[in-house]
Amino acid sequence: MRRQEFDHVVRAAAAAVGLDEFVIIGSQAIHGEISEPPEELLSSMEVDIYPLADPDRADYIDGALGDGSWFERTNGYFAHAVGPTTAKAPAGWMDRLVQVNVEPAIPGRSNPVAFCMERHDMVLAKLVRGEQRDFDYAKVAMKAGLLDRSILRSRIPDLPVDAQIRNRVESLVSAL
Repeated sequence: MRRQEFDHVVRAAAAAVGLDEFVIIGSQAIHGEISEPPEELLSSMEVDIYPLADPDRADYIDGALGDGSWFERTNGYFAHAVGPTTAKAPAGWMDRLVQVNVEPAIPGRSNPVAFCMERHDMVLAKLVRGEQRDFDYAKVAMKAGLLDRSILRSRIPDLPVDAQIRNRVESLVSAL
């Protein structure tokens, strides 16, 4: 998903729920910090999103912009409604969100704002999930110089998972 598509999803989410501030987790949160991510990091066609002020309204986003919706059929990408507890990210991740101001579709309207998960927090949450595609994403990000292994390691103890999963994540970080 390219940045203009990311912006389109955030604008459409704002229109769907009547709110302007959203939290973005998952792979497309990379747009918060990296202006031109490597092509391999843009393969997902969904934005994992929820309204900051009212996470329960994320269901409205899924209905209007979700997988199989008119929005997705028209554009080829979609919003995936999530919530604050979806990602198993390190403690303090909300304090490290990266603000992205999105241009409004109509000049003079308020700017929607995407608060994107910081890239190290996002990658650790992906490694907790543990799918091969998550590890592949992390490898590409590391190879591109977008991650600092010491930051990843320093946040592993703060993951809200049991010791066995933290140990697995530590092994995965070492293998990057």
